[in-house]
Amino acid sequence: MDCNFSKLQERLNDKKFTYTSEFGPPRGVNTNSIKEKVEILKGSVTAANVSDLQGSNMSLDRLATSHIIDSMGLEPVAQFTCRDRNRLSLQSDLLSAHILGIRNILCITGDHTTIGDHPTAKPVFDIDSVQLLWALSKLEQGYDLSGKKLKSKPNFFKGAAVKVECDTSASYELQLIKMKKKVECGAQFFQTMPIFDPDRFIEFIERIKSLNINVPILAGIQLLKSEKMANYMNKYLPGINIPQKIINKLTNADNKLLASLDIASSIINKIKTYCNGIHIGAKGWEKHITSLINKIV
Repeated sequence: MDCNFSKLQERLNDKKFTYTSEFGPPRGVNTNSIKEKVEILKGSVTAANVSDLQGSNMSLDRLATSHIIDSMGLEPVAQFTCRDRNRLSLQSDLLSAHILGIRNILCITGDHTTIGDHPTAKPVFDIDSVQLLWALSKLEQGYDLSGKKLKSKPNFFKGAAVKVECDTSASYELQLIKMKKKVECGAQFFQTMPIFDPDRFIEFIERIKSLNINVPILAGIQLLKSEKMANYMNKYLPGINIPQKIINKLTNADNKLLASLDIASSIINKIKTYCNGIHIGAKGWEKHITSLINKIV
């Protein structure tokens, strides 16, 4: 892909309801799992996030993985975290992404290294996700962060993350402030953390409209494999709050897959008119994404 606009950007610009998913690079150099997942996803979604050492766990690089899936016909959204690289390395990787034909970039600060499989690794956090978006915009203008002029300019479709279901009113207000700053620094679309309370999501959308934040929103939806997974997410993942009624439904279900699809489709059907698309987290259940989409009315 080497064009001014990615497929994801074109769909969102045209206000077409869009589905995206996630893609975790393997922990090793065998790419068979990548190719198998591409064949599953490319008929269901417009693009797929390629995570950047998700959860501070070591894996294959997101640029190599993005290049592979792009060559196979699935458009990547390359995640860029600020945890592991300073501004020099991030800018270099962004230029490399452009050369590889990767246009969709999701800027996130990243989980701390202490929660991952290398807890003694030293984090960097030279800049945060807001500053990274600003760096992207500067590169597109033809300058690096030191003010030096580039010999040629890249172009990207710049994304950011937002947490909707906050624990406190202060955290909620902070998300709105950061969201506005991200737009000012160049964010062109947002992906939310997984949504489990449709009413809170709708309230959030109404609030950002009142603040004149008008960029496409992809609402996050997570397929829950079991009540064990739900309880783990509640305990260890910041920004996640899965209601007890959902956990109870999974606990009492004879068929966890059908229960999970029912939970996810119910949420999507309630929020779909308030967002521009859905970002689906499947974590090994990618083959069921088509079934989920078919349940949307």
